[in-house]
Amino acid sequence: MAKKNKLAGRTVAESATEMVEIVLPNDANPLGNILGGRVMHLIDIAGGIAAFRHARSPVVTVAVDHLDFLYPIRVGELVVLRACITRAFRTSLEAEVKVYREDILAGLRQQTSSAFVTYVALDPAGKPREIPPLIPRTPEEKRRYREALGRRRHRLALAARTHRRYAEMQ
Repeated sequence: MAKKNKLAGRTVAESATEMVEIVLPNDANPLGNILGGRVMHLIDIAGGIAAFRHARSPVVTVAVDHLDFLYPIRVGELVVLRACITRAFRTSLEAEVKVYREDILAGLRQQTSSAFVTYVALDPAGKPREIPPLIPRTPEEKRRYREALGRRRHRLALAARTHRRYAEMQ
């Protein structure tokens, strides 16, 4: 029988995070667009902050779901990242991070990327620790909460297949 989580739940709003940076030339490729690796770095930071806020403990990244770059973000534009927790499990939690480009002169914002990032909370000894449950309130939060379970099952099945392949190669 599963052990009941005795920690007080936290809402999605309690961990919501927004980061904004201006894209500078040192962040860009020769075409003047932000480097994909830089966007991935920022996604991990924004998601990690949301996870840290929810867990109130250090977290480590364990998985990043599919990531597409739909539109470039140019030097001089803002890169805006919005992160929120979609579901908390016993020791892990999933954050959704959406990336936007913003033309500050025109005041236009367009979504360029999104990803689901999974983190595990750690205790002071570096071992996984139990975290508070997530309390979804709005219909959108409840939908994301339900969908997160399917993504988790898919990630765990994929990880199991990968571990079996590595074991066979040894």
